[in-house]
Amino acid sequence: MDFLPVLRKLVVTYQSFECYSSEHMKSLGITMTQFDIIATLGNQPPMSCKLLGEKTLVTKGTMTGVLERLEEKGFIRRELNAEDARSQLISLTKKGQQLFEKIFPEHMNHLQKAFGKLSKKELEDLAASLS
Repeated sequence: MDFLPVLRKLVVTYQSFECYSSEHMKSLGITMTQFDIIATLGNQPPMSCKLLGEKTLVTKGTMTGVLERLEEKGFIRRELNAEDARSQLISLTKKGQQLFEKIFPEHMNHLQKAFGKLSKKELEDLAASLS
């Protein structure tokens, strides 16, 4: 059970990151999950729901509702996949791409404030220890 202190620190760290990040997303008018999807689709060709789920780690049940809300807001479009009629391709609309181009750099700058306190070596060591 030597791993329990590490597990606790990982959970506390994730919760702190989630709080820091989600507060910023809320100020931009979207949720973290919506941001994850918009950021994944930004500057990318349309992708299937399955691929989008793999790239975002959003569960299928959550994905459906989030995509519906993003579509209602006019940020994404869903089209039948010409290569597989059983699936849809998801892409950003012009409005969605504009949102991506606004919020993605803003959020990266927000995160830089937190991670900018670490040296390049510290970031590399941390990434290696979490691999």
